[in-house]
Amino acid sequence: MQSRYSLPIPCLCLVTDRRLCGIDLLEEKIAAAVAGGVDMVQLREKDLPAGELLQLAIKLRAITDGKALLVINDRLDVALAAGADGIHLPEGSIDVNDAKRITPSWLLVSKAVHYSEGASVAANENADYLVLGTIFPTSSKPGVETGGLDRITAVTSIVDTPVLAIGGIDSYNVASVLEAGASGIAVITAILNASDPEKAARGLKQSMMAAWETMEEVDL
Repeated sequence: MQSRYSLPIPCLCLVTDRRLCGIDLLEEKIAAAVAGGVDMVQLREKDLPAGELLQLAIKLRAITDGKALLVINDRLDVALAAGADGIHLPEGSIDVNDAKRITPSWLLVSKAVHYSEGASVAANENADYLVLGTIFPTSSKPGVETGGLDRITAVTSIVDTPVLAIGGIDSYNVASVLEAGASGIAVITAILNASDPEKAARGLKQSMMAAWETMEEVDL
């Protein structure tokens, strides 16, 4: 049985971080972002106890149901219990092959990667998509090594798997990110730090779609 879900291309993914807005506002901001055009929400709250994480996942499932994919970071039990669409494996987590042996065939399985070698391994293990970082400097990971557009090109030139770029991406640089080979972007602060998350998401989506359509016209 093949996955019942497919990754929208180009894809706008919102990665959660309740530290930026507080858990009480997080649901409201995510709902606004989905209304603004976010294609996927990745629940990434590593320090939440399993019970609290599940409750939050269930609430986000209600927000995203029929509107956006919901992916849970590294917790298969929570993903299944909440009826999520996929699971995202951090780079230091188990291999994609091992994850796919214990996950339902319809569940998306993605992997975080930072270099070409890891990307090649995850792609060969049939990851449904890769999340590649860190591209540009970002306040969510201050001081972390960044790879820039060259890192996107290096990875996308050796894998056919869709790659979502993450790290310091906004409406001003998203075109260059897609031109470098990414199939979409994942953002945190660009939406969650915005005073109007719906407007921020809509602006990102419009910039992304405009760049994608221009690239398609060039390829014709």
